[in-house]
Amino acid sequence: MIWEVFRQEEPGDYHKHCGNVHAPDRDMAKMFAQIQHGRRMKTHSLWVVPQDEVGEVDDQDTAFGGTTDKAYRWATTYNRVDASFAKEVADSEAEQRAAEKKREASSQ
Repeated sequence: MIWEVFRQEEPGDYHKHCGNVHAPDRDMAKMFAQIQHGRRMKTHSLWVVPQDEVGEVDDQDTAFGGTTDKAYRWATTYNRVDASFAKEVADSEAEQRAAEKKREASSQ
């Protein structure tokens, strides 16, 4: 029987698939996994799973992430400024510069 082995390096890390072992039962599979995959690198824990128990969901089975528009999450969508708003900002900046010049002239 084939058993898939997943290894976790540090507590809190994801378990990553690191290979498989051939063993007649769970206890032997765990022992073989420790010998073949647990001692080579730093290992916190191993998951040993029968190969036929591992299920897969791929993009053909489902749509990952959905199809909703999430453009509001990106700042680039807020860069659209219409011309009237840009003119208003430019006029306001011109007024502020003129007022600053007037204050400077009156203080001298």
